[in-house]
Amino acid sequence: MQKARSIFVIAAFGFLTVCFLHSCRTNDSANVERSQESKPPYPYYSEEIEFINSKAGVHLAGTLTRPSRYGSYPAVVLITGSGPQDRNEEVNKGHKPFLVIADHLTRKGIAVLRFDDRGTYKSSGDFQQATSLDFVNDVESAVSYLKTRKDIDTTKIGLVGHSEGATIASIVASRGGNTAFIVLLAGPGLRGDTLMLMQGEMMRKSAGMSKENIQKTLQQGPGLYNIVRKSQDARTLKEELTKYISGLDISKGEIPPNVTREQFIAQQVDVISSPWWQFFLKHDPATTFQKVSCPVLALNGGKDWQVTADENLAVIGSSLKKGGNQNVTIKELANLNHFFQECETGSPNEYTMIGQTFSPTALSEISDWISKQVDK
Repeated sequence: MQKARSIFVIAAFGFLTVCFLHSCRTNDSANVERSQESKPPYPYYSEEIEFINSKAGVHLAGTLTRPSRYGSYPAVVLITGSGPQDRNEEVNKGHKPFLVIADHLTRKGIAVLRFDDRGTYKSSGDFQQATSLDFVNDVESAVSYLKTRKDIDTTKIGLVGHSEGATIASIVASRGGNTAFIVLLAGPGLRGDTLMLMQGEMMRKSAGMSKENIQKTLQQGPGLYNIVRKSQDARTLKEELTKYISGLDISKGEIPPNVTREQFIAQQVDVISSPWWQFFLKHDPATTFQKVSCPVLALNGGKDWQVTADENLAVIGSSLKKGGNQNVTIKELANLNHFFQECETGSPNEYTMIGQTFSPTALSEISDWISKQVDK
């Protein structure tokens, strides 16, 4: 695995957090068995494929599974979350949620295309300079590829996105292009700056930070995010961020060993001024959802610390309704975390310690709903 998106900031510092959406660095598992992972030979047809995003000149590699070598099938494209992910979305050591989802859906009669993010594993391109809009173009290229195949029912191609992947799915659907349906798994409804403040507060509480320190860090965040959101010039942005962060009360304990205060500040500026972060903090998912007219299934785990269910599902639902979409199913699934694992607390520290990769309940919710859409 490549290193996740550069989220290296100490949890105590105010404006970024060690864990964003799902690009997490968690404790390694102690040889926990991943019992849901199917092994070949599969009772379906699996094919290694490659397609091209001609706009970016990027070659994307993936796996297409179909219920059989013969016939024409409805299909979905799986879209990974934040950070450079392979086609199986193997973020937490040993867990391959997209492999599990693809296996389940293919057994239910749905073809599934999952692919490596640009610049990851077998796909070409520069991941670090890409934004969510670049990934949107990659997904559109995946859909275009499926439409060239005689073994795919081109009128029934949907998208399943996890975390940032849900944002990408909604943008693709909002552009039209005959997206048959979308499934949002832990999809953000809130704008990035609001989401980060909420996530940061939960992470810091779990880390045992005092209320005083939590409040201090929460007060620092909005000022920083506002600089990014209002910025129109990359050079000026870095200057303004450096000035702002330099004026903050940063204790020595917040700076990693063998790193000077100046180096630490420069690192933070490089991260938050990157193209990806700028888009994330400026993009308002609610506006996009108002333009989505295809059927939508939105699922969140009730113990998701990273994209909290109540707040985000409420915005997704109200935004879709405001746009006139009547074919919307929204569900909060109890006792599931950000990766839809059955869990105790929902803390990212649990992710790799849980044997289950993806809740069977969540899998059934997804496949049952998709089957209703494609059987119409």
